[in-house]
Amino acid sequence: MTQTFNIRKLIIHLFILAFGLLMLYPVVWMISSSLKPEYLIFSDPTLWPKEWTLENYSKGWNVVRDVTFGVFFKNSFLISIIAVIGNVITCSMAAYVFARMDFPLKKLWFALMLVTIMLPSHVTLVPQYAIFHKLNWIDTFLPLTIPKLLATDGFFIFLMVQFFRGIPKELDESAIIDGCGPVQIFYRIIIPLSLPALLTTAIFTFIWTWDDFFSQILYLNTVSNFTVPLGLRLFLDAQGQSSWGAVFAMSVLSLLPIMILFFFFQRQIVEGIATTGVKG
Repeated sequence: MTQTFNIRKLIIHLFILAFGLLMLYPVVWMISSSLKPEYLIFSDPTLWPKEWTLENYSKGWNVVRDVTFGVFFKNSFLISIIAVIGNVITCSMAAYVFARMDFPLKKLWFALMLVTIMLPSHVTLVPQYAIFHKLNWIDTFLPLTIPKLLATDGFFIFLMVQFFRGIPKELDESAIIDGCGPVQIFYRIIIPLSLPALLTTAIFTFIWTWDDFFSQILYLNTVSNFTVPLGLRLFLDAQGQSSWGAVFAMSVLSLLPIMILFFFFQRQIVEGIATTGVKG
């Protein structure tokens, strides 16, 4: 029975490995294509290039005459970091209020917050654009960053509420006896014990903001304000032609921050999701 179990386990692992390689094939092909001359990208389907070149990276980096791709990376990092800071601070504060404090119509406000998660973003698209246009925020980073400072992501509020509810309330009572108020309880007890949930919020906020294309193309018009997703779009619009080599090269670079973030914090991501799922 032990031998049968080992064979079955080996087959399962081989299947998972084969499936994983199949899923990784497009990424590997993109990396390989970024190192090929333009004329070999589609004529030579092999993963190992017959000819190697770094011209696609230099060409892609200087996509626009006066603006390098480094500007797009800087803009994406700036927007993503502000979004991370805003969501971690404000969503945790809102979650603390819902999870630990009592106030009138608490259940109603929590239900309304949950409704915002279910509401399609396209429903609020026109009203939001009208508001930001009245404020003269169009073609600035403000529509992409200011809402993050106001706890507008209901998903992360709900995620942290579930985690905060799992922290024993006896700790709050002990802190009150020692003279702590709600604010001191929040940053001395709740925050230190909620690092997995906070880290999960930070990582997913960064990934979703970095990859966001729709909001950025809606509010950003000037090339110097473009982010990485909008910078990649420039290759497909220039003179009606597609510079596929440059597209693949810059796509590889745009994946690096996400890949590095995931590989360094994959354990924390899984732990944060698991703990917020079982506590409640």
